[in-house]
Amino acid sequence: MLDVAIRKLDGTVAVDLGRRSAPPLPVHPALGSVLPGGLRRGSTVTVSGSVSLLLALLGTASQNGAWCALVGFPLISAQAADEYGVDLSRLAIVPADGLNTAVSGWTTAVGALLDAVDVVAARPPRLVPGDVRRLTSRARTREAVLVPYLMGTSEWPGADVRLNARSGEWSGIGEGYGRLRSRRVEVRAEGKGAAARPRKAELWLPADSGGVATATPLATVIELAG
Repeated sequence: MLDVAIRKLDGTVAVDLGRRSAPPLPVHPALGSVLPGGLRRGSTVTVSGSVSLLLALLGTASQNGAWCALVGFPLISAQAADEYGVDLSRLAIVPADGLNTAVSGWTTAVGALLDAVDVVAARPPRLVPGDVRRLTSRARTREAVLVPYLMGTSEWPGADVRLNARSGEWSGIGEGYGRLRSRRVEVRAEGKGAAARPRKAELWLPADSGGVATATPLATVIELAG
């Protein structure tokens, strides 16, 4: 938070203009259509369907100086994180086997990191509603961004934005040979407030050269081919 005030020569406040939130963290241009305002500080943004989408979400913010953390995940390839732009020198990792217990260790680690870094991405265990509310509130007051990564039917009540990646087709395999190089996915975003209107984007995740890129909608591709 930034203090904004007009002060007298003796240092006392003449006009207090209140407190102003820090600017949002930037996201990759390919994610701009689903997160047009970037990552708003103090918000909670859930991600589901793709760890690659999670890393792509962190990448541009990390490149621009943000400190990030991953909590409770199985091992994630450092090379994969680097390909999505995550600066490994500003990345804290608390692996799943490094937590004391399934719930208390997780909430303690996430709460402490929300006090210290800009973006905390975490894979939550089964939490009670009180834990969800406390961590959401902590992110808001600390002006951090909390990014729960949800599996299956898990939910995070009260999330500001919900991002979901729907698995698409892989490309790269030729006629019986080659290797998987890129994947087309559809990313949907919905939420509350400014994010109440659903948005979607078709992305290469990963792109042929690595990282994330905008994909031409399939309907357009089919029309051009016809």
